Amino acid sequence: MLYSKTDPAEKRRILRERLAATFSTGELLRFPGAFNPLSARLIERKGFEGVYISGAVLSADLGLPDIGLTTLTEVAGRGEQIARMTELPAIIDADTGFGEPMNVARTIQHLENAGLAGTHIEDQINPKRCGHLDGKSVVDENTATKRIRAAADARRDPNFLIMARTDIRATAEGPAGLALAKDRAKALVDAGADAIFPEAMRTLEEFAAVREAVDVPVLANMTEFGKSELFSVQQLADVGVNIVIWPVSMLRIAMGATERALDELNRVGHLRGKLDEMQHRAGLYELVDYEDYNRFDTNVFNFTVEK
Repeated sequence: MLYSKTDPAEKRRILRERLAATFSTGELLRFPGAFNPLSARLIERKGFEGVYISGAVLSADLGLPDIGLTTLTEVAGRGEQIARMTELPAIIDADTGFGEPMNVARTIQHLENAGLAGTHIEDQINPKRCGHLDGKSVVDENTATKRIRAAADARRDPNFLIMARTDIRATAEGPAGLALAKDRAKALVDAGADAIFPEAMRTLEEFAAVREAVDVPVLANMTEFGKSELFSVQQLADVGVNIVIWPVSMLRIAMGATERALDELNRVGHLRGKLDEMQHRAGLYELVDYEDYNRFDTNVFNFTVEK
């Protein structure tokens, strides 16, 4: 009832332990993207290992493009709403950290306070753009490492996961781009990154090359309609990837279903033919613990007020 029973510090500890274990077990931690607090709870109920909170989803939720228009307050506030509704650890997208190194430091502490288990800071210039679009530009290595160093120095909980995302692969074609990604990943780890998020890798071999280049966990982004092929969990695990995210998938599916339902209303004037595609009322009530709230309310009002 109400919010998660697991303390944020405990969620962070569990995530760190599970990530460390992936190197020996070969397990791949699966983090579907939650587009609201209720979807985070559903991700938990379906047996996944964590929840991802995408910057692109947060922007889209506000009707904005993913070009760095959201603020730290908006991101942390929505992140807190989502993280507190699940027992799972939640990792959130912090774009470029919302400013210079001091801003990055404040971002980390704000996200810690919001109950997140970790975040990633990227090396794009401001204003940034979606990682799977053409024409991206990245900052120089010194600027990128300063962001990560500031993040690592600012955290108060050593288990808060600081991940470095690099978009540098897209700045050069073929082997040259991959070489740049490997070098940047090594520099970011040296600066204090606990994990590496190599954005827009093209092949399994590229993921494997980054995996070989660093001794920290590696994340794969399986976003649809992008630069990466949509590899399976098993394919990614086989090349040593430790975490996989599907950042926008659940939002895309929900919006696609909503669009089809609106078209149906326009076409036939009712949704009787869509009932089997809907979450049933009983399923929604179970997901929000309706019975527990009802029991709680009954226990509170179990007395008679004397007149």
